[in-house]
Amino acid sequence: MTNALLVVWRESLEAWLIVAMLATWLTANGEGRRGRIALAAGVCAGIALAAALGWALLDIRDDLTGDTLEAFQIAALIAAAGMITQMVLWMRRHAREMKSRLQSGLAEARRRNGLLGVALVAALAVAREGAETVVFLCGLAQSIDLGSMAFGAGAGFAAATATAWLANRSLARLDIGLVLRLSSFALLIIASAMTVAACDRLIGAGWLPPLIDPFWDSAWLIDDATAAGKLLADFAGYRARPALATFGVWALYWIAVTLLWRRR
Repeated sequence: MTNALLVVWRESLEAWLIVAMLATWLTANGEGRRGRIALAAGVCAGIALAAALGWALLDIRDDLTGDTLEAFQIAALIAAAGMITQMVLWMRRHAREMKSRLQSGLAEARRRNGLLGVALVAALAVAREGAETVVFLCGLAQSIDLGSMAFGAGAGFAAATATAWLANRSLARLDIGLVLRLSSFALLIIASAMTVAACDRLIGAGWLPPLIDPFWDSAWLIDDATAAGKLLADFAGYRARPALATFGVWALYWIAVTLLWRRR
């Protein structure tokens, strides 16, 4: 539930900030009520596109059985982990220029297609964030029950709305940049946990050799069967008795992320 809350909070917050940037640009360029209507239409269209993707993924999953279903679930975990990592690294590289890029794209779209272009830019921006959220939740759904995930997702959206409102009102001197940087590290930890979960399932299905199992036993310190250990396992990918292959995949993930982070 905590992972779903954090993922949806971060993605929803980014969507809210994008909408706020577009709304500010429209106001500054004399687009009043008609501009707001076009923006709202684009946001609704983006949400609808993301919802359609979610429905399609659920429909595909319901038609699968046996090894094919297991392969789909593992692929969902890997795709979600990869997209989270890519999103965090992309934001690290482009966050400072995102506003100018978005607004220049909006200006070009309005010049070419009027308010229809405004709606299209908004739809694509929101659909991108929504599609990422759908893929992330599809990956998380392989390790938590749907009820907890739905509750976490709803709480995450509410928290993102509150955070965006606070940032807009400048209450409590909220440093949105710091908030996004801290959440980036948390999302990378979640992505590493998804990678570990995918590795465990590959070993369980017999598609990846464990090499040495277990590689160590730290259950005496924190047992991942206890409440605290399970929370740490779900959030950060902790394993009290990991296979060597699992530890190797986890280590390679963080080595790759560290190198890419330093490059960017």
